[in-house]
Amino acid sequence: MPLKNNMLVEFCLPIYNEETILADSVQKLYNFLIDQNFPFDWQIVIVINGSSDSSPLIAKKLSLDYPDKIKFTDISEPGRGQALKRYWLKSSADIFVYMDIDLAVSLEAIPQLIQPILNDDYQLVVGSRLLPDSKIKRSFIRELSSQTYNFLSRLLLKHHLSDMQCGFKAISQQAFVAIAPHLQDPHWFFDTEMIIISRALGYKIKEVPVDWQENRYDKRKSKVKLLYDSTRMFKNLIKLRHRVKKMPHHQN
Repeated sequence: MPLKNNMLVEFCLPIYNEETILADSVQKLYNFLIDQNFPFDWQIVIVINGSSDSSPLIAKKLSLDYPDKIKFTDISEPGRGQALKRYWLKSSADIFVYMDIDLAVSLEAIPQLIQPILNDDYQLVVGSRLLPDSKIKRSFIRELSSQTYNFLSRLLLKHHLSDMQCGFKAISQQAFVAIAPHLQDPHWFFDTEMIIISRALGYKIKEVPVDWQENRYDKRKSKVKLLYDSTRMFKNLIKLRHRVKKMPHHQN
């Protein structure tokens, strides 16, 4: 499929108190994207949510250093999900990509993440750490927690995807605008909502394998609280199942 003129892809980085790795990660992503010579326009968007450290100042400096390719938005309330939702609903980009600021997923996976949407074959593409071709390095407890959550989500929501929570996804603007009214969670459950509601509304979803490494940056500590998050996620899965049953399903 030939790309339309001036197609814009935005690479969004949700940020909550990430001053220790923000500049290095953004520079690494910028260098990678510059080297790709993509046949479309692109920008990096730093989406700050509720940060109390120097992340806004760092983001502002990066946007001044690369005014054509890096910009930022500063949302006062914390919550990755609501920050991305707010920004994406205001954006005029054709495709939204988001990834975690620690760049745990190898950037080499970016082309295969966005190409299915560029080809108009899929509307949502999600990175998976659990496909046969994926490569993953993480602690046993984190692996157990992830596998348990994904098993429960498949059991309760009747889907066949392998990984709901990998912070590496791309979605078309058209699909996101359609699902946005149904997205409620302001935090981490946003990922699961985005996938399940997209599927309920008939959008095509593709999983791609990724190379994922925990603790790629030694200075960063995970913000996930396993017991608390697992309990909350289970409750959210039950609630989402009831919500989806009440939705007017249709095919695109």
